[in-house]
Amino acid sequence: MLRLDLTRLEREGSIQIEARIPPDDPLWSDMEVTFAGPVQVRVRASRAGSGEIVVRGTMEAPLHQECRRCLEPVPGALSEEVTLVFLPVTEPGMEDDGETRLFEEGAGELDLGEALREEVILAIDPYVVCRPECKGLCPRCGANLNVETCGCTTEELDPRWNALRALKEE
Repeated sequence: MLRLDLTRLEREGSIQIEARIPPDDPLWSDMEVTFAGPVQVRVRASRAGSGEIVVRGTMEAPLHQECRRCLEPVPGALSEEVTLVFLPVTEPGMEDDGETRLFEEGAGELDLGEALREEVILAIDPYVVCRPECKGLCPRCGANLNVETCGCTTEELDPRWNALRALKEE
């Protein structure tokens, strides 16, 4: 995992962290995207005057995604700038508010893994298409309409609309 040594941070004031997280790392499990290579993380952690820890940097990785219309593979890349703010827990019952995260002041390390995972999830486009004019799949037979034409009829009459059709024909 990606951990920040709080004792070293206190001593040095700022720490550069670089890591290559493999695509099969448990951190990425249960995600709807597959990495084509390791996730390269480069961040600098520093203490702010009010006791906060600010982590800024970049994450980059090649992606395997599939087109939302035709399900064909689409190569992609993740390139995201991240800023994470960690607040020390000062009172019992404090909770993360979504923008800032909490950490125990007396802890020796701060795990950055889950926060970076959240940033990756938010950064990846869930609606990627292979090309803007992609025709997608036939909803009836599943044929890829970019490659072949199917013999399905385009007009489907829903019997629930028959009463309205009868009024229109009168």
